[in-house]
Amino acid sequence: MAENDSLQNELSCVEGFPEGAQISVVMPFYNAAHYLERSLPPLLEMCAHGDILEVIAVDDGSTDSSTSTAAGLGAKVVSSDGGAGPGAARNSGVSNAHGAIVWFVDSDVVVHPEGPALIRNAFEDATVVAVFGSYDAAPPERNFASQYKNLVHHYYHQKGRSEASTFWAGCGAVRKRAFLEIGGFDVEQYKRPSIEDIELGHRLRAQGGRILLLHELQGTHLKKWTIWSIIYTDVIRRAVPWSRLMLTRVGLIDDLNLSRAERLRAAFAGFLFLSCLLAALEVSLLWVVAVMLAGSIVVNWSFFSFLRRCNGSGFAILGLLFHQFYYLYGSAAIVWCWLEFLIHRLRRSVTAKR
Repeated sequence: MAENDSLQNELSCVEGFPEGAQISVVMPFYNAAHYLERSLPPLLEMCAHGDILEVIAVDDGSTDSSTSTAAGLGAKVVSSDGGAGPGAARNSGVSNAHGAIVWFVDSDVVVHPEGPALIRNAFEDATVVAVFGSYDAAPPERNFASQYKNLVHHYYHQKGRSEASTFWAGCGAVRKRAFLEIGGFDVEQYKRPSIEDIELGHRLRAQGGRILLLHELQGTHLKKWTIWSIIYTDVIRRAVPWSRLMLTRVGLIDDLNLSRAERLRAAFAGFLFLSCLLAALEVSLLWVVAVMLAGSIVVNWSFFSFLRRCNGSGFAILGLLFHQFYYLYGSAAIVWCWLEFLIHRLRRSVTAKR
């Protein structure tokens, strides 16, 4: 214990920040050598300048050259249990971190240089236990799916309230003490990338802590998306587990892509879909499609304008149309989980009466 305290004091002295303001970066990775070559150097440069204390890269059982790449670049490399998932990898990183603040950065995210100052300033408020940011509006992959998915994330996070009701670990920081007090990420329930960060945020808030969405805290997302990977991630890894979490523990939140305004837009998308089905049966009802389409454009005008500013009118039109599909499959996932929840309660009620 004395040896650890000595090391902490030495590191704090070297970096020149008070011990409570030290930032340790934890980056989990799995077969991500091609990402690490771009995401680690900016962090290591921050470390060299004394903006952050250390960069800990956590190998989750990689079979490529990721480990040697991370070590060769200068990161401190540790191992998780191997294939245990990003939550377990982050937990391993935190257990090796010396800073009072732990900044989680995904291996496919290149953070902006102002990140450490933004994080440190936010944590000057003792009531704040976590902060997070967003992807920026300049994803390098130029195919439609990658542009759409990353820009949607940026849009929602930039429109989100500063007093957040959730947490995001792609570029988010937490007080180490608060993290350890609640047991870190739930590695039993979330063994694959999912909503382990959202669930963590729920427990942090349940303990009375505040979580802030820092709109200026941004990073460039390097991932290449496909239409299929968008749908699979949105439904299987986000909508379904998030819906189950809300139904069983959290309740419906009014923030980000689950806000009341978003529910209204999802309703318009549903009516638009139904009007298309009716028009397919009765051509004279095409006017209903036109009306619902116009309504969808009106309620999504801010989003449409954002896409147009980023990539032009053609992309904005295509993005808006795909977004209506997103509302449909996202809503379908929520309804499925709601029915699942009701059936489960009914079965428990029947069993209890026997």
